[in-house]
Amino acid sequence: MVTWLARGLQLGTRAAAAALLVSSGPGAAEPSPLECDRATACEFQLYIENDSAGGGTDRYYTNGIKFGGGVNADRLIERLFQAPAETVLKRFSDNPGDVHVGLFLGQHMYTPKRITVAAPQPFDRPWAAWLYLGGVAQSVAGNRLQTVEFDVGVVGPAALGKEVQTAWHELVGADRPQGWSNQIRNEPGVLLAYLEKWRFGVTNGVEVVPHFGASVGNVMTLARAGGIVRAGRNMSGFGPDTIEPGGAMLQRVRLQDVHSQNDGREWYAFAGVDLRGVARNIFLDGNLFRSSPSVDRREFVYDLKAGLSVRIPPARVSLTQIWRSEEFTTPLGGGGNQRFQSLNLSWEF
Repeated sequence: MVTWLARGLQLGTRAAAAALLVSSGPGAAEPSPLECDRATACEFQLYIENDSAGGGTDRYYTNGIKFGGGVNADRLIERLFQAPAETVLKRFSDNPGDVHVGLFLGQHMYTPKRITVAAPQPFDRPWAAWLYLGGVAQSVAGNRLQTVEFDVGVVGPAALGKEVQTAWHELVGADRPQGWSNQIRNEPGVLLAYLEKWRFGVTNGVEVVPHFGASVGNVMTLARAGGIVRAGRNMSGFGPDTIEPGGAMLQRVRLQDVHSQNDGREWYAFAGVDLRGVARNIFLDGNLFRSSPSVDRREFVYDLKAGLSVRIPPARVSLTQIWRSEEFTTPLGGGGNQRFQSLNLSWEF
């Protein structure tokens, strides 16, 4: 899967390489990849979400991928992506402590139910893709984790949804998508997201991890709240890392968390809910600055989720099943619920 993605996401080659080269701090010499250790907290994180596994259907939010990790990038990247996220985090937090930064590259794709129809489908979800580069700033203090992510990218044909999905379907022998000529139009996208998590319980037993946050931008504007309950052994962090903005815990932040410094094996099962009030979703509302396909967005949606996370140092794997409520309606009826799977793979160098 990484092979076909690299073919479609040519813009991310340098970003992916940068995510593997982590410096030990501002002004420090850049280490080579062979010098990565716990002091430099090198890492690589990969997130894949797809709706076709386990008897699912190829529709709606059909695929998402995001990769990267903690990184001190060159000065230009820091100014464009990481510095805005760090500035917002420090303003939101009364005591942010040490703030660490990361860099991620991602792409999401959305389609109607029938991907083999070339004609416009005005009574179904629009075709859409979102390609972005995101800077993350994060801090942990006691049982509180705060994250800000600042994403900049493009929605529309320039996001390469047609190229990536077509290449992948050809590789696996799936139906060729025919309707990408009807996707929402090219538009620059900006998204600023804040996510805060809390943790209550014991690491060898049961924990409750509530969260709340908000996102603003022409891509997505929403408020959210929810949480998970998890049970297991040697539980670190604040639940499974996830693909949504602000959902990943950086390795250097994890090493500062007193509850995450156990080098032993870890596992836990979890279940939870995420509630969202949505004021804008470009993938349903269509372009902001020009006419495009669109449907009537539901203002309140939710995700139910359950899964399992396992860590055998230096690897971490989380698998989540997600049930998403209906997101839109049309004059012919609603879109219905959706289910999809989320996979997180992390490697600590």
